[in-house]
Amino acid sequence: MYIDVPWDTATVPVKIDEARLGAVIESKTVKVRDEAALLRELLAGDRGDPGLRAFLEAASGPVVVVVNDATRPTPSGRVIEIMQPDLEGYDLEFLVATGSHKPPGEHELEQIFGRAMREHYLDRIHSHDAKDDGELVHIGETSRGVPVWLNRRIAEAKDLLLINSVEPHYFAGYTGGRKSLFPGVAGYATIEANHKLALDPAADNLALEGNPVHEDLEEMVALLGDKRIYSIQIVLDHQHRIHSAHVGDLEESWRAAVHHADDHYVVDLQQRYDIVVAAAPYPMDYDLYQSQKALENGSLALKDGGVLILVSKCRHGIGAETFFRLMSSASTPDEVLSSIEGNYILGYHKAARLAHIANRGEMWGVTGLPEDDLEAAFIRPFPSVQQAVDAALARKGPRAQVLFLMDASITVPRVATSAS
Repeated sequence: MYIDVPWDTATVPVKIDEARLGAVIESKTVKVRDEAALLRELLAGDRGDPGLRAFLEAASGPVVVVVNDATRPTPSGRVIEIMQPDLEGYDLEFLVATGSHKPPGEHELEQIFGRAMREHYLDRIHSHDAKDDGELVHIGETSRGVPVWLNRRIAEAKDLLLINSVEPHYFAGYTGGRKSLFPGVAGYATIEANHKLALDPAADNLALEGNPVHEDLEEMVALLGDKRIYSIQIVLDHQHRIHSAHVGDLEESWRAAVHHADDHYVVDLQQRYDIVVAAAPYPMDYDLYQSQKALENGSLALKDGGVLILVSKCRHGIGAETFFRLMSSASTPDEVLSSIEGNYILGYHKAARLAHIANRGEMWGVTGLPEDDLEAAFIRPFPSVQQAVDAALARKGPRAQVLFLMDASITVPRVATSAS
């Protein structure tokens, strides 16, 4: 039989004996309503939610609309296009929340906003740069001593409109909500200090209570004071269509989206597998730095000593160089972990996560990266998914089975505690 595995914007077929196929896991199929009708109903306040137009009418200055960058699947352009009749006539500025990523180029801006909205709001679109000290304002620090630097446009604005999507996140618990602002439009020093908390074992997938990363982010939001925030939080299906949307108060809308995200993205398994194929579909295949999330989720379903195969185009190469420099300078995963102790730099949390996975099993990869780069990250390169799967089956023996995790960047396997 053949399995179609995501690759870039298409798929590649993989032939496998049915007896060797453990399972094929995709994001759960859910009923998707008409996106425009759903959002218009919510934004009009027809369900009792706060209405967008009422929020805009009460604004006392420019409303800053914060959207995700091109590394996230958030359909910001579609949402803005649906909202456009309500937005017309109001003083708006758009800010791309890049976090620590580089500002988007013209092609990526079109990917974020869509061609029509990009052209319509051309002179009002700005991109955050976490390293531009002249555009940052210090607003305090958290109880963990994290200095909070914020984009000047956000610091000076009284009214914010946030558009985000919510999925499980491997150390913040969940994406969305507060992440539009922190790390989305925070200074580099803030992002680095907060992400260092990801080294704590309590910073984990699906975890909120007791998660130091999440709790630190909530403290940052509290430092914003009395800013008015209108939040649009979206949960997507596996085809990046809007499954549910939640609007109004930032915390309330985000918590409601988290509930739906948990139902949609978490998949319960009765066992772990010898071989896991973890695919990072477009646009989550942005680079190796982002594709690490697919490895992280795939590892949850992997037996100790198993083979974890990353499938990701890595269209933009390695990504943040800091984690790669650390890994490429070490000869073993343990050496990576030892190097991080007392010497944290943003990106090292990714290296630590990869090192932990490498200590549990083998990491193999089918990517667009040079073979030497993959090997430096303790990932064995393969030219095709078929060759990687065939080699893994030969390596693990005649009883080994393969789990295909088709949207591994956002699908979280939850294995029964009794599983071996």
